Amino acid sequence: MVAAIGWTQVAILTAGVAATILLSVAIAPMVGKDRLFGFLTGGSVAICGASAALAISSILPKSPERDQNLSFTVISVTVLSTVAMILYPILANTLGLDAQQAGIFMGGTIHDVAQVVGAGYSISEETGDVSTVVKLFRVTLLAPVVFIGALILRKHQSNGADRPPLLPLFILAFLILAALNSYDLVPTPVTDAANVISRAALVVAVAAVGMKTSLEQLRFVGPAPMIMIASQTVFIGLFVLAGLFL
Repeated sequence: MVAAIGWTQVAILTAGVAATILLSVAIAPMVGKDRLFGFLTGGSVAICGASAALAISSILPKSPERDQNLSFTVISVTVLSTVAMILYPILANTLGLDAQQAGIFMGGTIHDVAQVVGAGYSISEETGDVSTVVKLFRVTLLAPVVFIGALILRKHQSNGADRPPLLPLFILAFLILAALNSYDLVPTPVTDAANVISRAALVVAVAAVGMKTSLEQLRFVGPAPMIMIASQTVFIGLFVLAGLFL
């Protein structure tokens, strides 16, 4: 699947993910937030939206702001991803992108998997296939990003009880299952059932975040973080577009 994208585009997509996260970490203090908030929002925008936000939040130190930041990020990336699903196909057509280029653009920039699928297949089946493959490649980057993030956090936290696991069990399970599936070692009925279960589990996880969310509290986040996460979205979009025209 990765080879089908093209190794040049793989390098650009990987660089885009890294640049978006690093930029977010760098500018977070400028909007009155800490670098952990930058890591959370940057990883969410760069990788896979709400899923990445939930995964990254699980390794962040416990604090009164953690749940509020998670709720803000999940809501923001979901809204921006939905807007992108509507606007990006129009933009791709305006720029004259072919099916392959449009698939790479949408798969490389839209936050959530469902919106990538919706945007891609709204253009053509080929674009939908390409955008889905590109998006799944971005999803695989969640494992190394969480691993590197955990390493850095462990280095700066001396209290062993508060230090995140070096490799969370869900990331280890992700890597093992991805490897097994890559070698066609998982029967199709099992993967079909797992797909249904995984979607249901994600819905439950996001619903749980929603149950803990107070819109009144989100109001106190302020406009600056909202502008920040919108800027991250624009940044990765321009980064991937620039890569297409290299």
